[in-house]
Amino acid sequence: MTSRESERRCSWATNDPLYLAYHDNEWGVPQRDGRALWEMLMLEGFQAGLSWITVLRKRDAFRKAFKNFDPRKVARFTEDDIARLLQDSRIIRSRAKIEATIEGARVYLAMEKAGEDFSAFAWSFVGGKTMQNTGPVPAKTPLSEEVSKALKKRGFKFVGPTIVYAWMQAVGMVNDHAPDCFRRKTLSR
Repeated sequence: MTSRESERRCSWATNDPLYLAYHDNEWGVPQRDGRALWEMLMLEGFQAGLSWITVLRKRDAFRKAFKNFDPRKVARFTEDDIARLLQDSRIIRSRAKIEATIEGARVYLAMEKAGEDFSAFAWSFVGGKTMQNTGPVPAKTPLSEEVSKALKKRGFKFVGPTIVYAWMQAVGMVNDHAPDCFRRKTLSR
């Protein structure tokens, strides 16, 4: 057993190797790349009504289906692309979520064209640094409601306050690792 295997983790990090790797190496790590932040926001939207492990297991297929989440390519998707994606059993086949991702790419590009960096926009809500949650882990917060409203105002879909809070946790805007989780201390620095 490696030292990492014996360390305490958040209770949601099951023994599934994919979940463990996600927890140990990705969840809660501050992400500053705008494109990667956008990709994660789109994936969180696909998660709505499902478990995160479902999306995680399909993430590679999503990346292939959505051209590595390149907003320039996704923004040009047509009705034929939507039809193709609706037939792709490797991804979550929801027309509304697929269309929201295509529109999300267009919004991302519109922000960029207007001189608004998506990373700077996202991180502005937390003053550019990770918030350290010390209480119970909520499903949503007043801040996630504020971010949700700002995203919706720009035209993003599937960005309700619960989805947005999960995104904020995933991309390290909020450190919600359990107090006894080995990642909490390393990500609090």
